[in-house]
Amino acid sequence: MAVLIVIIGVVLGVCLLSTALLRWNEMKYNKKGLPPGTMGWPLFGETTDFLKQGPSFMKNQRARYGSVFKSHILGCPTIVSMDPELNRYILMSESKGILPGYPQSMLDILGKSNIAAVHGPAHKNMRGALLSLVSPSIIKHQILPKIDEFMTSHLSNWTDQIIDIQQKTKEMALLSSLKQISGIESSSLSKEFMPEFCKLVLGTLSLPINLPNTNYHRGLQARKNIVRMLGELIDERRNSKETHEEDMLSLLMSGVDNRYKLSDEEIIDQIITILYSGYETVSTTSMMAVKYLHDHPKVLQELRKEHLGIRERKLAGDPLDWEDYKSMKFTRAVIFETSRLATIVNGVLRKTTKEMELNGFVIPEGWRIYVYTREINYDPCLYPDPYTFNPWRWLDRSLDVQNYFFIFGGGTRQCPGKELGIAEISTFLHYFVTKYRYFIFTNQFEYLFV
Repeated sequence: MAVLIVIIGVVLGVCLLSTALLRWNEMKYNKKGLPPGTMGWPLFGETTDFLKQGPSFMKNQRARYGSVFKSHILGCPTIVSMDPELNRYILMSESKGILPGYPQSMLDILGKSNIAAVHGPAHKNMRGALLSLVSPSIIKHQILPKIDEFMTSHLSNWTDQIIDIQQKTKEMALLSSLKQISGIESSSLSKEFMPEFCKLVLGTLSLPINLPNTNYHRGLQARKNIVRMLGELIDERRNSKETHEEDMLSLLMSGVDNRYKLSDEEIIDQIITILYSGYETVSTTSMMAVKYLHDHPKVLQELRKEHLGIRERKLAGDPLDWEDYKSMKFTRAVIFETSRLATIVNGVLRKTTKEMELNGFVIPEGWRIYVYTREINYDPCLYPDPYTFNPWRWLDRSLDVQNYFFIFGGGTRQCPGKELGIAEISTFLHYFVTKYRYFIFTNQFEYLFV
């Protein structure tokens, strides 16, 4: 009996303590003018629910508090905006006291010189350097041939194999980027690089608590290892008398035609940024495109028709060229529709540099704003029958220039590698639909290719 009383006492004590902590945290952030919402636990906030529930968490909070609400996620008090007009204003207002506000874990692991961490003249310089690496001319003459060579090799032995398309597209995105960055040296670099990069990615989406065996700690260690590997590669190139083919690393080391002179630390951060920004978007879009093509035979038929038409104009074994890529109108529509329906990127983070009023709410200085753009992708006013996979809707060019087209970001922060990513996925889809007659769903994201 005494033991039972002790247990009941402990349970009641824990409940009272939990209630007190939750109440204290709510009062701490109960400032006049803030939008409604809950703040969760001290330090941790509502991060666990946010990461585990994803879109469901957002929908539940919007149902309770409206399209603009407060929360505490990824270590920082945050305003979540699901309002299309407000989101557009925020994305276009970097010069008005709203700057990128990515989580501390992401900034620590990607590096202080990554394009998401800088603003003003530094951002202009970094963005200029990245855009110079992926200009239409560079993609046409240097990058597309490498992508083509890589994709033919990557898809060469899938026949009569059960393929985990999620794993294969992740490998594809990372290895293709490595080839573009370091050319022939990517082969020797990739084996040691890949496991470290996966740890780095996980670390960016974690609470910045540097304790052993946490994703954040592993992410920091992975960054150190990646910085070492890339630093050694840069030193080897400088000390070598050999002439290296033109790749992204050689362009960065030469100052991209001497217009954007970067330090070694800045070069390494830009390489990590290029790898990171393309990894999830290219791999997930490619994977989901395969799923949607499997589920929609008419779309697959139309896509295959476009690519077989390209092959008919070429000799067997001829690589894709720039004109082939530019002719892939329906392929581009499939990529846009996949990105919209699958919503690869749910939104972007911004930060206030001063107290400001938005939509009648007073947002304190230093708070983050999560510009949540996911729901715009399912707005029936913008996309009739929004939950149907319909690439034909994108053949009307007015869709991708409308005011709420945020699939690739918005404002001065629109993804600089947009066209490069589309070129990679287009090339993958070309060899995918021309090499394999059909593919059979076996288990989750596993397919048998024939």
